[in-house]
Amino acid sequence: MAQRLIALCALLCSLPTQALQQRHELGLEAWGFAEPGAQGQARDNSSLSLRSEFWHDLDNGRDRLALTPFVRADARDAERSHADLREASWNHLGDGFELRAGVRQVFWGVTEGVHLVDIINQTDQVESLDGEQKLGQPMLNLAIERDQQMLDLFVLVGARERTFPGEQGRLRLPLWVDEDLAHYESSRENRRLDLAARWQLNLPALRLGLSGFSGTAREPELQPVVEFDQVRLDQGRPVGFAPGYQPVLAPYYPLINQLGLDLQVTQGDLLWKLEAIQRNGGRENFNAADAGLEYTQVGAFGSGLDLGWLLEYLHDSRGERASGPFEHDLLLGWRVAFNDAASSSLLTSLILDRDSGERLFSIEAQHRLDEDLSLELEVRAVAGGRQRPQDPVEFLLEPDLEHKLRPLLQDDFVRLELSWFF
Repeated sequence: MAQRLIALCALLCSLPTQALQQRHELGLEAWGFAEPGAQGQARDNSSLSLRSEFWHDLDNGRDRLALTPFVRADARDAERSHADLREASWNHLGDGFELRAGVRQVFWGVTEGVHLVDIINQTDQVESLDGEQKLGQPMLNLAIERDQQMLDLFVLVGARERTFPGEQGRLRLPLWVDEDLAHYESSRENRRLDLAARWQLNLPALRLGLSGFSGTAREPELQPVVEFDQVRLDQGRPVGFAPGYQPVLAPYYPLINQLGLDLQVTQGDLLWKLEAIQRNGGRENFNAADAGLEYTQVGAFGSGLDLGWLLEYLHDSRGERASGPFEHDLLLGWRVAFNDAASSSLLTSLILDRDSGERLFSIEAQHRLDEDLSLELEVRAVAGGRQRPQDPVEFLLEPDLEHKLRPLLQDDFVRLELSWFF
């Protein structure tokens, strides 16, 4: 597979300029945090990113070669400075089917809060807090379309490891994740062939998807690695670590089987949405769901705006043992489309934990400055629950399973990104 991808890259680069289509996005990003990090990280950061797309069509559009490299250089976090092939693929369109081979990105899901069924690609967690940025996945994909139905079959070649912020990075746990210590349940480690499939039904007022996945989990379990001779004791009780020593977390990737359901029902301006999964394997079998609605007021209050009202309930059967923070939470959100020449939009949301009182407040906004420039704003803030993050010793000995957002209490931030398209 690797040799074929290299050959694809070489072929694209060798094509005549007039045959190769391309577009690029250069982004300059600036962060500002309300406080220094709980582990002493700086209050500001900046980075530069470049995403390029190259594609070439053959045989009157029945075949397409595509290449999408991505690279980011971060001023403070070495782990966030990284490069990835988001796509390097060959797509062939046949009669009633499409064959796709290479590195690709595939998205499944309909809800706003979490994308439970979206399991094909690994999360590029250094890119964003919401987990919507993904790494490219090597695969072979056959899509068969009949009337109002589509069946996707996948052979996934190897598993990508999740990216995590480094020691100087923000938005991380009290202990940093050492990706070099990653280990797997499979004897083939990250070289195993995984399988996935999804059937989709498209009706005028209904979109229904049923999916299955068998292979290496995309979400790792994080296991502490401690050198016990570096632990300081007081009357036999651990109270800290030797000067300069810090334990780490090692990612462990178990084998899992997952069944998924995604559903969207349209009733005029009202959308009913559901994502639900049943997962077996790993530390614990569980089920989870995100269900809700989105109602859009077209021309709200006599204006030219479209205002969407979002309400979702997020559930995880593991409760406090859930790996993520949203196990019995409510999401309230508002989506505004300004319908202007600048394609301005605004999404505001609040996720509330009914038991702990924790709240995650988010704002995402986009605005085109001109044809080639756009500005993006992101704001995240955590409130409620405990008043301070845990230090590494507390985090290891008495993990606060009730307050999952506690590590982010000092990480409220504003992020601005200026993008140039050329």
